[in-house]
Amino acid sequence: MDATPTRHHAGVDDALALLTAADRIERLAARTTPGDWRTAGLLASRPEVVAHRADGGTEHVAEARAASGAWVTAFSPALAGPLVALLRAAAAQADPDPAAVVLARALLDRLP
Repeated sequence: MDATPTRHHAGVDDALALLTAADRIERLAARTTPGDWRTAGLLASRPEVVAHRADGGTEHVAEARAASGAWVTAFSPALAGPLVALLRAAAAQADPDPAAVVLARALLDRLP
């Protein structure tokens, strides 16, 4: 799906907005430093973030800024409010959406 609205407009289908956001996340992830990102101490007084790849290799995310910068800015703290609202809305349902539960469990595995 490539009809990508950039702002919320009256009349834009909610399903289209959800699918477009999912498509954009997928495309951004595909061009970002791959792997399981973990902190590994300090590097020049800043947290050292290392991507652990499925093949066992690693890469310092700082060395791949061109590939990682868009990911970091896309998933800034500005997403906290909408994400919290989504999780709470799902939790309020008698039968929470399984995808929301998977998301919550993935977050719990990563959050401090």
